[in-house]
Amino acid sequence: MTVTIHLRIAGRVQGVGYRDAMRSEAQAGGVAGWVRNRRDGTVEAVLQGAPGAVDALVAWARRGPPAARVNGVDAQAAQGEYDRPYSGFDFLPTL
Repeated sequence: MTVTIHLRIAGRVQGVGYRDAMRSEAQAGGVAGWVRNRRDGTVEAVLQGAPGAVDALVAWARRGPPAARVNGVDAQAAQGEYDRPYSGFDFLPTL
């Protein structure tokens, strides 16, 4: 069984290695999906994998890497275009 979660992370999360660190955490935990910066200063991600692995990555997202200051994480079940199969964990261009 896999779950797919769509995240929006707010705070000081750009320019602090957040995307690189999330990709490393995702790969280590066997989570697929993607991560990208948004022009509004947030980071957006889609996580897909075993429920326990995705939950662990969502918990990590609430802390982020040492230089980040996470103010909030909005986590929802992925819907629409985000709810599809993923392989690997990619960076997407800023939106």
